[in-house]
Amino acid sequence: MRLTGAVAGLVFSLGAFGADAAEMDKVAVGYTQTATDIGLYVADKRGYFKDENIDFNLVLLDSAARMIAPIASGDLQVVAGAPSASFFNAVARGIDIRIVADKVSTPPGRPSQTLIVRKDLVDSGRVKSIADLKGMKFANGAPGTGASVTLERMLATGGLKLSDIELVSLAFPQMVVALANKAVDAALPAEPATTQAVERGFATKLLGDDVAYPNHEIAVIYFTGKFVGEKPDVAKRFLKAFLRGVRDHDDALGPDGKLVGEKGEAIINILNEYTPIKDPQFYRNFPLAACNPDGTINVESIATDLAAFKAQGLIEGDVDLAKVVDTRFLDAAVKELGPYKK
Repeated sequence: MRLTGAVAGLVFSLGAFGADAAEMDKVAVGYTQTATDIGLYVADKRGYFKDENIDFNLVLLDSAARMIAPIASGDLQVVAGAPSASFFNAVARGIDIRIVADKVSTPPGRPSQTLIVRKDLVDSGRVKSIADLKGMKFANGAPGTGASVTLERMLATGGLKLSDIELVSLAFPQMVVALANKAVDAALPAEPATTQAVERGFATKLLGDDVAYPNHEIAVIYFTGKFVGEKPDVAKRFLKAFLRGVRDHDDALGPDGKLVGEKGEAIINILNEYTPIKDPQFYRNFPLAACNPDGTINVESIATDLAAFKAQGLIEGDVDLAKVVDTRFLDAAVKELGPYKK
């Protein structure tokens, strides 16, 4: 009886230990459902987050600028999106949010966002260049995002300023609808919305951000200070899984940035599942934006955006970028994975 009791106690203890070991670390991730979230999609679909014992949950946002409230409330631990004025203002107010990895940048030949104009305006000759956009209604994301800095640079190529156009804030999918309904004259969406608008005959491409603002750190991965403070190991494991997803994507790209071969078809299937586009041919038609397989952050670009936001009068308070950009977890993840080799 004593032996039976001891065995039963041991089984109970092992069962309890197994239950604890099986409990996964929950991580809620805010995102905007663009093609550039591919690292998250692949890591989720292929079980890389599960490999790191992470219970991964995507939360849709219409813009990364809308992330502050759910971060402050603790509803999000991670956000994938553009550095924004609202982010820097939150940091200036003492909210602890860190930029921890690249999500997408714009080296020459690999645009992330493209300025598109209603096709009827181009066909009629009303719009021939950037200068012709003066006074027109323009759809962009929330004010004070990296996209607004891109737009500012695009307009400057035609001698225009932001004050020369009428801005309307819309989510990327809504921009396609607005162009189709002629509710706006031009827009600056990200893929897949750009190609969707062009292929449906609603818009014509005018200028890519890889030309107007080359090597722009257009979007990043954010961690909350609470997340990295309470669960630093989970933070590192999250980036390991994310980078595995990004690397799978990069492995599937040809020299021109387009998805090719069997690996490319597998990535296309994942994009069709996770984005609003359900057409395999769609993602074969354009170069995918550049996602750094080692997560390297272009800090100089982020500093440039911060200066632009200040010049636009959007920043209240001081921001120390040395405290905002935190590469500890990225460095640890890359050390375990090793540097990327295609």
